Amino acid sequence: MRRPRRSPASLWRDPRFVRCWAGSAVSQFGDRVSEVAVPLVAVGVLHASAGQVAWLTALAWAPNLLATVLGVWVDQRPDKRRLLIATDVVRAAVLLTVPVAYLCGTLTLGQLYAVTLGVGFFGVLAGCAWSPFFARLVPSSAYVEANSKFGTARSASFVAGPALGGGLVQVLTAPVAVVADALSFLASALLLRGVRLDAAPLAAQHGLRKEPLLRGAREGLAFVLREPVLRAGLACTTTLNFFTLLTGTGLVVLFADRALQLPPGVIGLTLGVGATGSLLGALTAPWLARSIGSGRCVVIGAVLFPAPFAAVALAGGPVWARVGILGGAQFLIGLGVMLFDVNLNSLQTAVTPDALRARVTGAYSTVNYGIRPLGAVIGGVLAETAGLRTTFVVAGVGGALSVLWLLPSSIPRIRTAAELLVDA
Repeated sequence: MRRPRRSPASLWRDPRFVRCWAGSAVSQFGDRVSEVAVPLVAVGVLHASAGQVAWLTALAWAPNLLATVLGVWVDQRPDKRRLLIATDVVRAAVLLTVPVAYLCGTLTLGQLYAVTLGVGFFGVLAGCAWSPFFARLVPSSAYVEANSKFGTARSASFVAGPALGGGLVQVLTAPVAVVADALSFLASALLLRGVRLDAAPLAAQHGLRKEPLLRGAREGLAFVLREPVLRAGLACTTTLNFFTLLTGTGLVVLFADRALQLPPGVIGLTLGVGATGSLLGALTAPWLARSIGSGRCVVIGAVLFPAPFAAVALAGGPVWARVGILGGAQFLIGLGVMLFDVNLNSLQTAVTPDALRARVTGAYSTVNYGIRPLGAVIGGVLAETAGLRTTFVVAGVGGALSVLWLLPSSIPRIRTAAELLVDA
Protein backbone atom coordinates (compact mmCIF):
# COMPACT_ATOMS: atom_id res chain seq x y z
CA MET A 1 0.00 0.00 0.00
CA ARG A 2 1.21 3.51 -0.75
CA ARG A 3 1.64 5.68 2.34
CA PRO A 4 -0.38 8.87 1.96
CA ARG A 5 1.57 12.09 1.77
CA ARG A 6 0.88 14.37 4.69
CA SER A 7 -1.33 17.30 3.78
CA PRO A 8 -0.41 20.85 4.75
CA ALA A 9 -2.26 22.59 7.57
CA SER A 10 -4.48 24.09 4.91
CA LEU A 11 -4.46 23.78 1.14
CA TRP A 12 -5.11 27.53 1.07
CA ARG A 13 -1.52 27.99 2.30
CA ASP A 14 -0.13 26.28 -0.80
CA PRO A 15 0.22 29.01 -3.48
CA ARG A 16 0.30 26.41 -6.26
CA PHE A 17 -3.03 25.00 -5.16
CA VAL A 18 -4.51 28.48 -4.83
CA ARG A 19 -3.48 29.43 -8.38
CA CYS A 20 -4.91 26.21 -9.80
CA TRP A 21 -8.10 26.64 -7.81
CA ALA A 22 -8.48 30.25 -8.96
CA GLY A 23 -7.91 29.30 -12.59
CA SER A 24 -10.48 26.54 -12.34
CA ALA A 25 -12.96 28.86 -10.63
CA VAL A 26 -12.67 31.57 -13.29
CA SER A 27 -12.99 29.04 -16.09
CA GLN A 28 -16.03 27.44 -14.47
CA PHE A 29 -17.81 30.80 -14.33
CA GLY A 30 -17.08 31.34 -18.01
CA ASP A 31 -18.46 27.90 -18.84
CA ARG A 32 -21.71 28.68 -17.05
CA VAL A 33 -22.14 31.79 -19.22
CA SER A 34 -21.67 29.72 -22.37
CA GLU A 35 -24.05 27.03 -21.17
CA VAL A 36 -26.80 29.66 -21.18
CA ALA A 37 -25.56 31.73 -24.12
CA VAL A 38 -24.80 29.02 -26.70
CA PRO A 39 -28.25 27.33 -26.55
CA LEU A 40 -29.83 30.79 -26.70
CA VAL A 41 -27.72 31.58 -29.79
CA ALA A 42 -29.15 28.43 -31.38
CA VAL A 43 -32.72 29.06 -30.23
CA GLY A 44 -33.00 32.84 -30.42
CA VAL A 45 -30.62 33.79 -33.25
CA LEU A 46 -30.58 30.70 -35.47
CA HIS A 47 -34.13 29.44 -34.61
CA ALA A 48 -33.00 25.87 -33.87
CA SER A 49 -35.47 23.07 -33.13
CA ALA A 50 -35.36 20.79 -30.08
CA GLY A 51 -33.53 18.16 -32.11
CA GLN A 52 -30.93 20.66 -33.30
CA VAL A 53 -30.36 21.92 -29.75
CA ALA A 54 -29.90 18.30 -28.64
CA TRP A 55 -27.21 17.89 -31.30
CA LEU A 56 -25.30 20.77 -29.71
CA THR A 57 -25.17 18.81 -26.47
CA ALA A 58 -24.23 15.62 -28.33
CA LEU A 59 -21.34 17.29 -30.14
CA ALA A 60 -20.04 18.80 -26.90
CA TRP A 61 -19.59 15.31 -25.46
CA ALA A 62 -18.76 13.37 -28.65
CA PRO A 63 -14.95 13.89 -28.36
CA ASN A 64 -15.01 11.73 -25.24
CA LEU A 65 -15.32 8.76 -27.59
CA LEU A 66 -11.63 9.39 -28.36
CA ALA A 67 -10.63 9.82 -24.72
CA THR A 68 -9.09 6.35 -24.37
CA VAL A 69 -6.54 7.05 -27.11
CA LEU A 70 -6.05 10.67 -26.06
CA GLY A 71 -5.32 9.52 -22.51
CA VAL A 72 -2.43 7.34 -23.72
CA TRP A 73 -1.03 10.27 -25.73
CA VAL A 74 -1.29 12.54 -22.67
CA ASP A 75 0.45 9.93 -20.47
CA GLN A 76 3.42 10.15 -22.86
CA ARG A 77 3.69 13.95 -22.49
CA PRO A 78 6.09 14.90 -19.66
CA ASP A 79 4.67 18.38 -18.97
CA LYS A 80 0.96 18.18 -18.14
CA ARG A 81 0.89 21.81 -17.01
CA ARG A 82 1.98 23.07 -20.42
CA LEU A 83 -0.65 20.90 -22.06
CA LEU A 84 -3.35 22.33 -19.78
CA ILE A 85 -2.28 25.87 -20.70
CA ALA A 86 -2.36 25.07 -24.41
CA THR A 87 -5.87 23.65 -24.23
CA ASP A 88 -7.06 26.80 -22.44
CA VAL A 89 -5.63 29.08 -25.13
CA VAL A 90 -7.02 27.05 -28.02
CA ARG A 91 -10.51 26.89 -26.51
CA ALA A 92 -10.48 30.67 -26.04
CA ALA A 93 -9.57 31.19 -29.71
CA VAL A 94 -12.28 28.81 -30.91
CA LEU A 95 -14.99 30.49 -28.82
CA LEU A 96 -14.05 33.95 -30.07
CA THR A 97 -15.06 32.94 -33.61
CA VAL A 98 -18.73 33.01 -32.52
CA PRO A 99 -19.05 36.73 -31.71
CA VAL A 100 -16.80 37.61 -34.67
CA ALA A 101 -19.02 35.69 -37.09
CA TYR A 102 -22.17 37.14 -35.51
CA LEU A 103 -20.93 40.72 -35.83
CA CYS A 104 -19.98 40.00 -39.46
CA GLY A 105 -23.41 38.52 -40.16
CA THR A 106 -22.04 35.10 -41.12
CA LEU A 107 -22.88 32.97 -38.07
CA THR A 108 -24.51 29.65 -38.93
CA LEU A 109 -25.69 26.59 -37.03
CA GLY A 110 -22.91 24.63 -38.73
CA GLN A 111 -20.29 26.94 -37.24
CA LEU A 112 -21.92 26.65 -33.81
CA TYR A 113 -21.70 22.87 -34.13
CA ALA A 114 -18.01 23.09 -35.12
CA VAL A 115 -17.19 25.40 -32.21
CA THR A 116 -18.98 23.12 -29.76
CA LEU A 117 -17.11 20.09 -31.12
CA GLY A 118 -13.73 21.87 -30.99
CA VAL A 119 -14.18 23.12 -27.44
CA GLY A 120 -15.28 19.64 -26.41
CA PHE A 121 -12.22 17.99 -28.00
CA PHE A 122 -9.71 20.20 -26.22
CA GLY A 123 -11.74 19.85 -23.04
CA VAL A 124 -11.18 16.08 -23.20
CA LEU A 125 -7.43 16.62 -23.60
CA ALA A 126 -7.49 18.92 -20.59
CA GLY A 127 -9.45 16.37 -18.55
CA CYS A 128 -6.92 13.63 -19.28
CA ALA A 129 -4.04 15.92 -18.32
CA TRP A 130 -5.75 17.14 -15.15
CA SER A 131 -5.87 13.73 -13.43
CA PRO A 132 -2.07 13.20 -13.18
CA PHE A 133 -1.58 16.93 -12.57
CA PHE A 134 -4.03 16.83 -9.64
CA ALA A 135 -2.27 13.78 -8.13
CA ARG A 136 1.05 15.70 -8.12
CA LEU A 137 -0.54 18.91 -6.86
CA VAL A 138 -2.48 17.51 -3.89
CA PRO A 139 -1.29 15.22 -1.05
CA SER A 140 -3.15 11.91 -1.17
CA SER A 141 -4.49 12.48 2.34
CA ALA A 142 -6.24 15.63 1.10
CA TYR A 143 -8.02 14.24 -1.98
CA VAL A 144 -11.53 14.67 -0.56
CA GLU A 145 -10.73 18.14 0.81
CA ALA A 146 -9.22 19.27 -2.51
CA ASN A 147 -12.07 17.84 -4.56
CA SER A 148 -14.47 19.59 -2.21
CA LYS A 149 -12.73 22.93 -2.78
CA PHE A 150 -12.72 22.52 -6.56
CA GLY A 151 -16.32 21.35 -6.35
CA THR A 152 -17.22 24.41 -4.28
CA ALA A 153 -15.84 26.69 -6.99
CA ARG A 154 -17.75 24.75 -9.63
CA SER A 155 -20.90 24.93 -7.53
CA ALA A 156 -20.52 28.65 -6.94
CA SER A 157 -20.29 29.08 -10.70
CA PHE A 158 -23.62 27.28 -11.06
CA VAL A 159 -25.12 29.70 -8.53
CA ALA A 160 -23.96 32.97 -10.07
CA GLY A 161 -22.86 31.91 -13.58
CA PRO A 162 -26.30 31.29 -15.15
CA ALA A 163 -27.64 34.59 -13.77
CA LEU A 164 -24.54 36.34 -15.11
CA GLY A 165 -24.97 34.56 -18.44
CA GLY A 166 -28.65 35.45 -18.68
CA GLY A 167 -27.89 39.08 -17.84
CA LEU A 168 -25.07 39.29 -20.39
CA VAL A 169 -27.33 37.77 -23.04
CA GLN A 170 -30.00 40.41 -22.41
CA VAL A 171 -27.48 43.28 -22.44
CA LEU A 172 -24.97 42.16 -25.09
CA THR A 173 -26.92 39.47 -27.06
CA ALA A 174 -26.11 35.77 -26.76
CA PRO A 175 -23.23 35.55 -29.30
CA VAL A 176 -21.31 38.45 -27.75
CA ALA A 177 -21.80 37.00 -24.24
CA VAL A 178 -19.67 34.01 -25.31
CA VAL A 179 -16.65 36.34 -25.07
CA ALA A 180 -16.83 35.96 -21.27
CA ASP A 181 -16.05 32.23 -21.53
CA ALA A 182 -13.14 32.87 -23.91
CA LEU A 183 -11.64 35.41 -21.50
CA SER A 184 -12.02 32.96 -18.62
CA PHE A 185 -9.89 30.37 -20.44
CA LEU A 186 -7.17 32.97 -21.00
CA ALA A 187 -7.24 33.88 -17.30
CA SER A 188 -6.91 30.21 -16.37
CA ALA A 189 -3.89 29.84 -18.68
CA LEU A 190 -2.17 32.85 -17.10
CA LEU A 191 -2.70 31.49 -13.59
CA LEU A 192 -1.36 28.03 -14.51
CA ARG A 193 1.82 29.58 -15.93
CA GLY A 194 2.97 30.36 -12.39
CA VAL A 195 2.53 26.80 -11.07
CA ARG A 196 5.60 24.57 -10.69
CA LEU A 197 5.28 20.97 -9.48
CA ASP A 198 7.81 18.39 -8.36
CA ALA A 199 8.84 15.76 -10.89
CA ALA A 200 6.71 12.65 -11.11
CA PRO A 201 8.01 9.54 -9.27
CA LEU A 202 10.07 7.04 -11.21
CA ALA A 203 7.16 4.59 -11.36
CA ALA A 204 5.21 7.13 -13.36
CA GLN A 205 7.91 7.26 -16.02
CA HIS A 206 6.42 4.05 -17.45
CA GLY A 207 3.67 6.21 -18.90
CA LEU A 208 6.21 8.36 -20.79
CA ARG A 209 7.49 5.48 -22.91
CA LYS A 210 6.41 5.67 -26.49
CA GLU A 211 4.05 2.82 -27.26
CA PRO A 212 1.26 2.19 -29.76
CA LEU A 213 -1.76 4.26 -28.78
CA LEU A 214 -4.21 1.40 -29.17
CA ARG A 215 -2.13 -0.90 -26.96
CA GLY A 216 -2.00 1.77 -24.26
CA ALA A 217 -5.72 2.37 -24.65
CA ARG A 218 -6.45 -1.32 -24.10
CA GLU A 219 -4.22 -1.26 -21.02
CA GLY A 220 -6.16 1.64 -19.53
CA LEU A 221 -9.56 0.11 -20.27
CA ALA A 222 -8.48 -3.29 -18.95
CA PHE A 223 -7.40 -1.73 -15.66
CA VAL A 224 -10.75 0.09 -15.29
CA LEU A 225 -12.69 -3.13 -15.92
CA ARG A 226 -10.44 -5.14 -13.59
CA GLU A 227 -10.40 -2.77 -10.61
CA PRO A 228 -13.61 -3.23 -8.52
CA VAL A 229 -14.13 0.41 -7.47
CA LEU A 230 -13.51 1.76 -10.97
CA ARG A 231 -15.69 -0.93 -12.56
CA ALA A 232 -18.73 -0.32 -10.34
CA GLY A 233 -18.28 3.44 -10.50
CA LEU A 234 -18.06 3.35 -14.28
CA ALA A 235 -21.26 1.32 -14.64
CA CYS A 236 -23.12 3.70 -12.31
CA THR A 237 -21.87 6.96 -13.82
CA THR A 238 -22.41 5.74 -17.39
CA THR A 239 -26.04 4.96 -16.59
CA LEU A 240 -26.42 8.31 -14.84
CA ASN A 241 -24.91 10.20 -17.75
CA PHE A 242 -27.08 8.49 -20.33
CA PHE A 243 -30.35 9.29 -18.59
CA THR A 244 -29.50 12.78 -17.32
CA LEU A 245 -28.29 13.77 -20.80
CA LEU A 246 -31.71 12.91 -22.20
CA THR A 247 -32.52 16.44 -21.03
CA GLY A 248 -29.13 18.18 -20.93
CA THR A 249 -28.63 21.88 -20.32
CA GLY A 250 -29.85 22.74 -23.82
CA LEU A 251 -33.25 21.11 -23.36
CA VAL A 252 -33.59 22.56 -19.85
CA VAL A 253 -33.08 26.03 -21.35
CA LEU A 254 -35.45 25.19 -24.21
CA PHE A 255 -38.10 23.90 -21.77
CA ALA A 256 -37.79 27.01 -19.60
CA ASP A 257 -37.95 29.27 -22.66
CA ARG A 258 -40.78 27.69 -24.65
CA ALA A 259 -42.81 25.54 -22.24
CA LEU A 260 -42.49 27.69 -19.12
CA GLN A 261 -42.20 30.96 -21.10
CA LEU A 262 -39.54 32.46 -18.85
CA PRO A 263 -37.31 35.32 -20.14
CA PRO A 264 -33.52 34.75 -20.40
CA GLY A 265 -32.72 36.72 -17.25
CA VAL A 266 -35.23 34.74 -15.18
CA ILE A 267 -33.97 31.45 -16.64
CA GLY A 268 -30.40 32.26 -15.64
CA LEU A 269 -31.45 33.49 -12.20
CA THR A 270 -33.60 30.39 -11.57
CA LEU A 271 -30.82 28.00 -12.55
CA GLY A 272 -28.38 30.01 -10.43
CA VAL A 273 -30.56 30.00 -7.31
CA GLY A 274 -31.25 26.30 -7.77
CA ALA A 275 -27.52 25.64 -8.06
CA THR A 276 -27.00 26.64 -4.42
CA GLY A 277 -27.66 22.94 -3.83
CA SER A 278 -24.38 22.06 -5.54
CA LEU A 279 -22.57 24.63 -3.42
CA LEU A 280 -24.06 23.12 -0.26
CA GLY A 281 -23.16 19.64 -1.47
CA ALA A 282 -19.54 20.56 -2.19
CA LEU A 283 -19.12 22.26 1.18
CA THR A 284 -20.70 19.45 3.21
CA ALA A 285 -19.29 16.47 1.27
CA PRO A 286 -16.12 16.12 3.42
CA TRP A 287 -18.11 16.42 6.66
CA LEU A 288 -20.70 13.88 5.51
CA ALA A 289 -17.95 11.55 4.30
CA ARG A 290 -16.36 11.63 7.75
CA SER A 291 -19.75 11.02 9.36
CA ILE A 292 -21.13 8.14 7.27
CA GLY A 293 -18.28 7.22 4.93
CA SER A 294 -17.38 8.24 1.38
CA GLY A 295 -19.00 5.14 -0.11
CA ARG A 296 -22.41 5.87 1.37
CA CYS A 297 -22.20 9.45 0.13
CA VAL A 298 -21.68 8.08 -3.38
CA VAL A 299 -24.79 5.90 -3.03
CA ILE A 300 -26.93 8.78 -1.76
CA GLY A 301 -25.72 11.05 -4.55
CA ALA A 302 -26.46 8.42 -7.20
CA VAL A 303 -30.17 8.69 -6.35
CA LEU A 304 -30.43 12.34 -5.30
CA PHE A 305 -28.71 13.59 -8.46
CA PRO A 306 -31.10 12.26 -11.15
CA ALA A 307 -34.45 11.82 -9.35
CA PRO A 308 -35.44 15.53 -9.33
CA PHE A 309 -35.43 15.61 -13.14
CA ALA A 310 -38.81 13.90 -12.95
CA ALA A 311 -40.13 16.76 -10.79
CA VAL A 312 -39.35 19.29 -13.54
CA ALA A 313 -42.19 17.75 -15.55
CA LEU A 314 -44.63 19.06 -12.91
CA ALA A 315 -43.69 22.71 -13.48
CA GLY A 316 -46.69 24.86 -14.41
CA GLY A 317 -49.18 27.39 -13.08
CA PRO A 318 -48.23 30.96 -12.14
CA VAL A 319 -44.73 32.28 -12.66
CA TRP A 320 -43.71 31.77 -9.02
CA ALA A 321 -44.72 28.09 -9.23
CA ARG A 322 -42.86 27.51 -12.49
CA VAL A 323 -39.75 29.20 -11.15
CA GLY A 324 -40.03 27.45 -7.78
CA ILE A 325 -40.34 23.92 -9.18
CA LEU A 326 -37.55 24.40 -11.72
CA GLY A 327 -35.27 26.02 -9.12
CA GLY A 328 -36.07 23.44 -6.42
CA ALA A 329 -35.32 20.56 -8.76
CA GLN A 330 -32.03 22.15 -9.76
CA PHE A 331 -31.16 22.59 -6.06
CA LEU A 332 -31.57 18.88 -5.32
CA ILE A 333 -29.79 17.87 -8.53
CA GLY A 334 -26.80 20.02 -7.58
CA LEU A 335 -26.72 18.68 -4.02
CA GLY A 336 -26.75 15.11 -5.27
CA VAL A 337 -24.14 15.52 -7.98
CA MET A 338 -21.61 17.08 -5.58
CA LEU A 339 -22.04 14.36 -2.96
CA PHE A 340 -21.53 11.84 -5.74
CA ASP A 341 -18.63 13.48 -7.61
CA VAL A 342 -16.48 14.70 -4.70
CA ASN A 343 -16.42 11.30 -3.04
CA LEU A 344 -16.29 9.03 -6.09
CA ASN A 345 -13.50 11.10 -7.69
CA SER A 346 -11.46 10.75 -4.51
CA LEU A 347 -11.94 6.97 -4.40
CA GLN A 348 -10.99 6.65 -8.06
CA THR A 349 -7.85 8.77 -7.61
CA ALA A 350 -6.79 6.56 -4.71
CA VAL A 351 -7.05 3.25 -6.61
CA THR A 352 -5.28 4.42 -9.79
CA PRO A 353 -1.47 4.04 -10.12
CA ASP A 354 0.44 7.19 -11.12
CA ALA A 355 1.77 5.58 -14.29
CA LEU A 356 -1.74 4.94 -15.61
CA ARG A 357 -3.65 8.04 -14.54
CA ALA A 358 -4.21 9.77 -17.89
CA ARG A 359 -5.02 6.59 -19.80
CA VAL A 360 -7.34 5.37 -17.05
CA THR A 361 -9.06 8.78 -17.09
CA GLY A 362 -9.30 8.53 -20.87
CA ALA A 363 -10.72 5.01 -20.82
CA TYR A 364 -13.19 5.97 -18.10
CA SER A 365 -14.25 9.07 -20.02
CA THR A 366 -14.68 7.21 -23.31
CA VAL A 367 -17.37 5.03 -21.78
CA ASN A 368 -18.72 7.37 -19.11
CA TYR A 369 -18.89 10.58 -21.14
CA GLY A 370 -18.99 8.85 -24.51
CA ILE A 371 -22.53 7.72 -23.71
CA ARG A 372 -23.64 11.33 -23.34
CA PRO A 373 -23.95 12.13 -27.07
CA LEU A 374 -26.19 9.08 -27.46
CA GLY A 375 -28.29 10.20 -24.52
CA ALA A 376 -28.54 13.74 -25.91
CA VAL A 377 -29.60 12.58 -29.38
CA ILE A 378 -32.16 10.12 -28.00
CA GLY A 379 -33.37 12.87 -25.66
CA GLY A 380 -33.92 15.16 -28.63
CA VAL A 381 -35.90 12.49 -30.48
CA LEU A 382 -37.91 11.67 -27.34
CA ALA A 383 -38.63 15.37 -26.74
CA GLU A 384 -39.93 15.84 -30.28
CA THR A 385 -42.04 12.67 -30.28
CA ALA A 386 -43.24 12.22 -26.69
CA GLY A 387 -42.78 15.76 -25.41
CA LEU A 388 -40.37 17.52 -23.08
CA ARG A 389 -42.22 16.59 -19.88
CA THR A 390 -42.13 12.87 -20.66
CA THR A 391 -38.41 13.16 -21.40
CA PHE A 392 -37.76 14.64 -17.96
CA VAL A 393 -39.67 11.81 -16.25
CA VAL A 394 -37.69 9.13 -18.12
CA ALA A 395 -34.43 10.90 -17.24
CA GLY A 396 -35.25 11.04 -13.52
CA VAL A 397 -36.52 7.49 -13.09
CA GLY A 398 -33.91 5.83 -15.29
CA GLY A 399 -31.07 7.78 -13.71
CA ALA A 400 -32.08 6.84 -10.16
CA LEU A 401 -31.90 3.16 -11.06
CA SER A 402 -28.13 3.57 -11.61
CA VAL A 403 -27.68 2.96 -7.87
CA LEU A 404 -28.28 -0.75 -8.54
CA TRP A 405 -24.72 -0.96 -9.91
CA LEU A 406 -23.29 0.25 -6.59
CA LEU A 407 -25.22 -1.79 -4.05
CA PRO A 408 -23.53 -5.19 -4.72
CA SER A 409 -20.05 -3.61 -4.91
CA SER A 410 -17.59 -2.69 -2.15
CA ILE A 411 -18.24 1.04 -2.57
CA PRO A 412 -21.05 1.41 0.03
CA ARG A 413 -18.69 -0.06 2.70
CA ILE A 414 -15.71 2.25 2.01
CA ARG A 415 -15.21 4.94 4.63
CA THR A 416 -12.17 6.84 3.34
CA ALA A 417 -10.08 7.07 0.18
CA ALA A 418 -6.91 6.52 2.25
CA GLU A 419 -7.77 2.85 2.83
CA LEU A 420 -7.66 2.28 -0.94
CA LEU A 421 -4.30 3.89 -1.78
CA VAL A 422 -2.24 1.77 -4.18
CA ASP A 423 1.47 1.72 -4.94
CA ALA A 424 2.44 4.56 -7.24
